[in-house]
Amino acid sequence: MSVTAAKGFRAGGIAAGIKPDGQLDVALVMADRAVPAAAVFTRNGAPAAPVQVSRRHLGEDLGVRAVILNSGCANAGTGEPGLVAASETAKAVATEIGCLPEEVLVCSTGPIGDVLEVGLITGALPDLVGQTLASAAHGTAAATAILTTDTVPKEATFWGDGFVVGGMAKGAGMIRPDMATMLAVLTTDAAADRDTLQRILRRAVETTFNCLNVDGCESTNDTVILAASGEVGGVDPEALAEGVEAVCRDLARAIAADAEGATRVVTVRIRGAADDAAARLLGRAVADSALVRSSFYGPDPNWGRILAALGSARVPFDPEAVTVSYAGTVVARDGMTVPDLDVDAVVDAMAGDFTVDVVVGTGLGEAEILTTDLTPEYVTFNGGRS
Repeated sequence: MSVTAAKGFRAGGIAAGIKPDGQLDVALVMADRAVPAAAVFTRNGAPAAPVQVSRRHLGEDLGVRAVILNSGCANAGTGEPGLVAASETAKAVATEIGCLPEEVLVCSTGPIGDVLEVGLITGALPDLVGQTLASAAHGTAAATAILTTDTVPKEATFWGDGFVVGGMAKGAGMIRPDMATMLAVLTTDAAADRDTLQRILRRAVETTFNCLNVDGCESTNDTVILAASGEVGGVDPEALAEGVEAVCRDLARAIAADAEGATRVVTVRIRGAADDAAARLLGRAVADSALVRSSFYGPDPNWGRILAALGSARVPFDPEAVTVSYAGTVVARDGMTVPDLDVDAVVDAMAGDFTVDVVVGTGLGEAEILTTDLTPEYVTFNGGRS
């Protein structure tokens, strides 16, 4: 189960005809009533229309009754017509379920440049609402309806002490978050106010989705939403925060595992930085490097590319203190290649998912970044017209 695991929420998915092949393409997540919610949106300077509308609706602070999500069209780069389409979508959902438009959030994903055909969604809404239920199967239908280049739905659940956090996400490409990434909806039956949810979500995003890089491309549509039904009272906020972070972490790893063209997930662990923020900047610089990620595909334990990427982060560190390990084998120590290194053994260890450990000093800062190898398949996949 995922978004339907928490009491007080229902979900569903339907084929509305946005995708030409008849696949599920519209999802709905509903609460039994308007509930406190928080969200983190892209900081991209060209935010999509649904991001702008959802941000405005959340600012009304009326709570959230429903989240409507579509795939097959990002409704980004669409100007005023796109804003109208996103607003009309929220109004149509509100009319169908009996709430205010400001209590509806809108998310879209897919190719950039086309305006969303609202009529396709409004025509499918009666059936979609009728198929929005609290079962695991309906949660999976919603998770499936938001897929674009993904190959599998992404769902996660955390079972806490008397409460639940569930979530679904989509994402396989255009992943280099600077707030959150892709689309994700999380639900919990724990009682929490909006400010608490916002604080918890931002903290979770910073150490999970903001530590994920598939291709270095920041999206126009990134949205992560957390809603709380309040069915379970007395939940410790720190326990809830643990659950939210666990779900976000599982979803982030699922995105990395399903990345476009990738053959392996690589975990980059940075230790010894001045603080955690510095460690994240260093780790993201490594994961941003096309040269580094190409060597992951090789596979080639070319630690010099990692050293150069660290230097590009503009974060102070001592190059002569850097130690790098691939899959548990030290390849460089104190800024120099380890003598008599068995390169073939390291290459063999890089054949599947592996971890790169980088020590940059003696500080207490650390971070863990998820990325993938950069493959010819990724270039071929993204080189064609979409």
